[in-house]
Amino acid sequence: MNGIEWHVDDQGVGRIVLNRPEHNNTLGRDSAPALSRAIDEVTSANPRVIVVEARGPIFCAGGDIREFVQSGDRLDNLVDDILNDLLPGFLKLAQATCPIVTVVSGPVGGAGVGLALCGDFVLASDTMKLRTGYAAIGLSPDVGASYFLARRVGAVRAQQWLMLSDTVDAQRCLAAGAVDHVYPAADLEAAAQALVQRLRAAAPASLAAMKRLSLEGPSLSLQAYLSLEQHLLQACARTADAREGTSAFLGKRPPQFTGG
Repeated sequence: MNGIEWHVDDQGVGRIVLNRPEHNNTLGRDSAPALSRAIDEVTSANPRVIVVEARGPIFCAGGDIREFVQSGDRLDNLVDDILNDLLPGFLKLAQATCPIVTVVSGPVGGAGVGLALCGDFVLASDTMKLRTGYAAIGLSPDVGASYFLARRVGAVRAQQWLMLSDTVDAQRCLAAGAVDHVYPAADLEAAAQALVQRLRAAAPASLAAMKRLSLEGPSLSLQAYLSLEQHLLQACARTADAREGTSAFLGKRPPQFTGG
């Protein structure tokens, strides 16, 4: 639908695929609401893992610059319309309680940076390059690009990458922490699948608690943080998965978590 594909399989793995390679998987007036709908439907299915990936040599080049030019002096209205469609869904993705794996199979820029780096695990091809691009066209960041870039590489480095708009190759992204792993292009899909299966086999409540602590922790006082830890641990302890996990540990066998 409008360059976006999505589904949740019977193993509980949700997939969102950018499929507009002829336009560099850009996000525009048509694809933005489609992506938001895809995220809404996938997250509503309560998957164990969500994978975000793309078809073609470019992961996502950001906004559709052709649409920007065609909008003329109404560019502000265009970007507002696109973001009003896209951001509610993107927020659901960024705040999903399950692990998010983004598979960055090629160059990424603009709004695509936010989509790529919002993953809990960002796997990249050695053909991946990151260019924020905003400064080159006189615009400011959107779709969380500056937020997630700063969260991963630090505020000062993120500001420099944004202001200079230089191309940053995969190995430099890895060294800076923008991505978690870099693989040869031929090996990326298999590596992503192995990670997805490992995460899918984990206890959902345990992973959700870890995500919440990681996201909310920096803004909490120590007292509030310890209280949240206690609350989440109690909730996990009430699950069947906790009983299975502790029994499996003593029995020296792999646990079989069911999500209960």
